[in-house]
Amino acid sequence: MTPEELRADLTRSGLNLIGQALSIFDADLRLAVSNRQYRTMFALPDHLTQPGTSFEDTIRYMVGRGEYGPQDDPEAAVRMRVEQARAFQPHYFERARPDGSWIAVEGAPLDQGGWIAVYTDITGTKRQEALLRARSEKLSGQVLDHAERLAAANRQMAAANAALQEAQHILTRTEARTRQVTEMLPAHIAHVDADYRYSFSNRRQPSIFPGAAERIIGRTVEEALGAETFTALKPHIDRALAGDPQVFEITHPVSGRRIRIALTPDSAGNGVYVLSTDVSDEVQAREALSHASKRSIAAQLTSGLAHDFGNLLTIILGLQGRLAAMDLPQDAADDVQATLAAARRGATLLGRLSRISLPREVSLQPVDLPRLLAEVVALATPSLDEGTRLTVSTDLPALPLLLDPEGLQDSLLNLILNANAAMAGPGQIEILARARGDWIGISVGDTGPGFSDEALRRGTEPFFSTKKAGGGSGLGLSMVYDQTKLAGGTMRLSNTAQGARVTLRLPLRPVTRQMLLLVEDDDAVRHGIRSQLTGLGHAVIEAASLTEARGMTDLPGLTMILSDIQLGDGMGFDLAGPLPLVLMTSLPPGDPLRARAPGPVLTKPFTPARLAAALAEAAAATDRP
Repeated sequence: MTPEELRADLTRSGLNLIGQALSIFDADLRLAVSNRQYRTMFALPDHLTQPGTSFEDTIRYMVGRGEYGPQDDPEAAVRMRVEQARAFQPHYFERARPDGSWIAVEGAPLDQGGWIAVYTDITGTKRQEALLRARSEKLSGQVLDHAERLAAANRQMAAANAALQEAQHILTRTEARTRQVTEMLPAHIAHVDADYRYSFSNRRQPSIFPGAAERIIGRTVEEALGAETFTALKPHIDRALAGDPQVFEITHPVSGRRIRIALTPDSAGNGVYVLSTDVSDEVQAREALSHASKRSIAAQLTSGLAHDFGNLLTIILGLQGRLAAMDLPQDAADDVQATLAAARRGATLLGRLSRISLPREVSLQPVDLPRLLAEVVALATPSLDEGTRLTVSTDLPALPLLLDPEGLQDSLLNLILNANAAMAGPGQIEILARARGDWIGISVGDTGPGFSDEALRRGTEPFFSTKKAGGGSGLGLSMVYDQTKLAGGTMRLSNTAQGARVTLRLPLRPVTRQMLLLVEDDDAVRHGIRSQLTGLGHAVIEAASLTEARGMTDLPGLTMILSDIQLGDGMGFDLAGPLPLVLMTSLPPGDPLRARAPGPVLTKPFTPARLAAALAEAAAATDRP
């Protein structure tokens, strides 16, 4: 047992030894703590003394068994007491109970929200008061006797109150410390009861499941996370409720994050404990490492053969070209042309193989995605089988988006042609593009037979193909996967009720056109960076020195500054102010001057993609409160 668990156990034991009944309800009107006397005094069933019990359910039970006397409208009495609890005020009162006993009720609010209530049985005290009001000449002896007993009872009550206050203080401090620790963890910790309702949460759910409510105690899992996510979780929760611990991963439909969830059965049989962590980066790194390993092996296998194979193809093409120029019989001429076509196809394949091990770059540009998709349809349609329909459906922001248009277009054409080949006849190919949260989802689905189990597992591996011999190189999906990963996204293969579907998820980077002040004292460098900025769709005003730039920072419409760190007449840091500032330098990472930068720093030379990402980062930082 840890020191914290030992302390909590001691606190529970101490509260049970107190002669008074005690209950603590949180800000959501759910029972947090109670002692044994609370259950005994009001004869409550076990389920109404468990943490997370609704205050309303407890009041309804007590009203129903007559705790507050006869009620003309029991539900109105319940509602009145619940509303009083929501507007909780410190109080002390005494009331008679239906069985003739008396209790004193004292309540006080807690800093964390909610309140504590202490119930004291004062039946003996009330009887003593009644005796004191009787005729003193007949009861003087009894009065004195009961007065002494009353004094002793008061002294005992004072001691009990002092102990209770100390217990309250320790309990409050322990609870605050425990909650602070759990809320600092980069994971969601919760408890779900047998009705799939949260009875505890460290309020970290929104950081793991974007879009979820922070206050979920009392809500069901379906209410907190949505029907689609609950459908994926329910079978695992049911098995955990049956006593079988669960560890599994799901993809959150709203954000696309990969979430690992551990469910541990509650030893008391009251539900399950939940630990949810975001493992998106881990999964992507694992997939990338596996894919890179396979790609490295493929590159090693092909690089040694590529040179000799290329020479052989060159010889074959040359010889066949000479034969094609001769006056040959028709059958021989046809054979020569077929040989030339095969050799050219081999050269194309060789080029694709050689690109496996070459470094690749992403060229981000402002893109009108609906227009790009329309161009893809125009390019792909002539290659489709007769009778096959290709449609596009979009739900996208009106602003241009930062994307790699050539890479995305190549990927979509590859997926469309794969879908057409898979259907082996007339069918339907649908492109769906929609923005959700921080991501764009672009999927290509078909009405073919779908992916086999092996294809779902190995579809992105280089050289894996389900096509007949000679029908494919096995590099198409692999290259789509690589291009998507380079753009910062993910690719998912799946089957639907209609056929196969490939979904690409790419970062949503809306292009907010900027009017930039470009500050660079080297004319040639400034000219090159200006071309990059205008190519990204931004307006540019140039300054060749710090002095010149200072006179331009208040120009109407100016939204951002891009400056070299070291200028001929000063430092680019001096331009820091209300406008976002992006700095650039040739100094290596770790240089002290770079450490002084108030925002993003670009290392010269940089690509348009890296420039676009830095500008987007600076703009996003300004938009955040």
